[in-house]
Formats: sequence, structure tokens, C-alpha cells
Amino acid sequence: MNARNRLFVISAPSGAGKTSLVRALMEKEPQLRFSVSYTTRPQRPGEHHGQHYFFVAPEDFERMAAHGAFLEHARVFDNHYGTARAQVEALLAEGHGVVLEIDWQGARQVRAAMPESVGIFILPPSRAELERRLRGRATDSETVIRRRLADAAADMSHWSEFDFVVVNDDFATALQALVDIVRGRGEASRSDRPELAPVVAALLA
Repeated sequence: MNARNRLFVISAPSGAGKTSLVRALMEKEPQLRFSVSYTTRPQRPGEHHGQHYFFVAPEDFERMAAHGAFLEHARVFDNHYGTARAQVEALLAEGHGVVLEIDWQGARQVRAAMPESVGIFILPPSRAELERRLRGRATDSETVIRRRLADAAADMSHWSEFDFVVVNDDFATALQALVDIVRGRGEASRSDRPELAPVVAALLA
């Protein structure tokens, strides 16, 4: 397996470091392409249509969903987000590897639609480190932090639905694990490796 014509679905709980890892992966593997999601949320200052998101009206999004245009889509709070099937298929047809950065629910939908996709889940090394990272943002209230921790625990319980699991303890090591997976050398990161079980047990305790 190599990155060409492969769809990589990367998920993680909040605070696991997924966004930074994916950004670094894209820099190291220039043949990869990032799938830009559609959303009904308002465009924020500094965001560009077609680069950060495709910003569409709710009625347009619903029409696309009704016609099966999305590989996966979900409502998050009051807004809809979705991955366009045509965009992913076009990038794959051009010979690129494609990266989706979505939650486990979206990953489940993609797996049903494209069983040959490669699922990668990123975990923090411990609950204590996850809490430290979430608190380190210094932008959220205690209530929000508690909710994020609870949501993270719920997200992490779905780790076994993925083909590979990367523990983001050391950034450089985790990045190399992602590179190895993309290049078809990811055996050490398989989700069924025995040494992963105690790490997951501690995270979910």
C-alpha cells in the first residue's frame, strides 16, 4: 500500500494534537491532498471559500445531502458539515492520496461508503496529559473543559473501529508513525497490537 489513490480518514478527541500532526504530515507528503468540507456556518474573517470550507446556504446543503452528494455529513451544534463525494473521487482519480480530518461518526459513514479507506485514530498518551493540553489553551471556562474531557472520553471509546492507532506522546514519533502508515509501512501502529490495550484501558478508566 502507498498513498496514491488512497483515502486516509484521521480522527481524534479534542486535545490529542490531530490538527498539528495532519498539517505536518501534509508538508512531509506533498502527494497528499486535503479534502475541503462543505459547511452552513458563517464565514469567519480570514477564511476563504474553497480553501478553509465551501460555505453554502442550509437549503443548498440539504439539497446536496438529499441527492447523495456527501460521503459523510453531520450536524454540529447549529451547523452542518459534509465531505463531498465528487471532490474526493476526483482527487483519487488524479492519483493523489486524500486526507479527511473528521470525527469518528463521519469516519463510520465514510467506511460504509468506501470500505477500502484507511482509518487512523490519534490518542493522547494519558488522561492527565489530555487535560493539561486542554487547560493549556487558556481560552475555555472550567465548564467547557469538563465537557471537552467528557466528550473526549466518549470519542476515544471508538478507537477500535480504526485500522491504525497513533499515540501522540512525542510529536516527532507520532508524525513518523503517520508517515509510515501513509507509505504502507504502518504495521507497528495497527489498532490490534497487544501493547495498545493497557494504554486505552487507562485512558478510558
